[in-house]
Amino acid sequence: MKTSSRLDSLLRDPRYYQIVVLGILLAYGITVLDFGIRWQNALIIVTTALTVQFLGTRYSGPGRFDPLSPLITSLSLTLLLRTDLVSIAALAATLAIGSKFLLRYNGKHVFNPANFALVSLMILSDHAWVSSGQWGSAAISAFVLACLGFLVLTRARRAETTIAFIILYATMLFARAIWLDDPFSIPLHQVQNGALLIFAFFMISDPKTTPNTATGRVLYAALVASVAYTIQFIYYQPNGPILALILCAPVVPLIDAVLHGRIYRWEQPDDQPANPIRGVF
Repeated sequence: MKTSSRLDSLLRDPRYYQIVVLGILLAYGITVLDFGIRWQNALIIVTTALTVQFLGTRYSGPGRFDPLSPLITSLSLTLLLRTDLVSIAALAATLAIGSKFLLRYNGKHVFNPANFALVSLMILSDHAWVSSGQWGSAAISAFVLACLGFLVLTRARRAETTIAFIILYATMLFARAIWLDDPFSIPLHQVQNGALLIFAFFMISDPKTTPNTATGRVLYAALVASVAYTIQFIYYQPNGPILALILCAPVVPLIDAVLHGRIYRWEQPDDQPANPIRGVF
């Protein structure tokens, strides 16, 4: 009975599945695909992220140290961030996890931690850049299946953001191809991008930084997709989705103010009855 209860608890918290998927992808990328990830950077990012999470939890008030979220953030950073300096890798983890405790509004993070660190370092340093995420068709297909499995196993809780973003962004890419009379192989290649998939399934979908209602999340996804397309194909700047997310993040409190909903808690998923305590999220 206890084993069944424990398994049900694991399935209710999508972070366990996210860690497994990202961990397998990272191991496969290093050993088979040659992602160009330095093991020193990976080690320092994970270690620093967990350390900052522990210190932040300890000194920000009563709370339990939870390693799951910083692990997801550190794995995402390891897969996306490229740098030739270990100090930059440590700074990335510090900025990412530190932003969770310092940049907050109404009980939520203002920015996705990994997104905040990536954009900050791309602006502040010439030694940090984002991986292009071209992994090959086999790796892309396997990763897509794993991500779709994540949606199925978690019963697609709060997945509206991911689904809406992918559909709308892909629609814009194919519409552009039709307008320019380009073959569909071009937008297909643009969609088959590892960095874009990590962004869609593990960054924009972060329930701590998305609107509290399903309608709000779809509107937010549409906004991010539109801004990303504008950055990428009108201003011809790389990393359009990653830049769009940090630009659109301040809009979330405005959406929440208009469309009222319940703040997400990892330990209390949306489809479970809540027992809210004032001031505690």
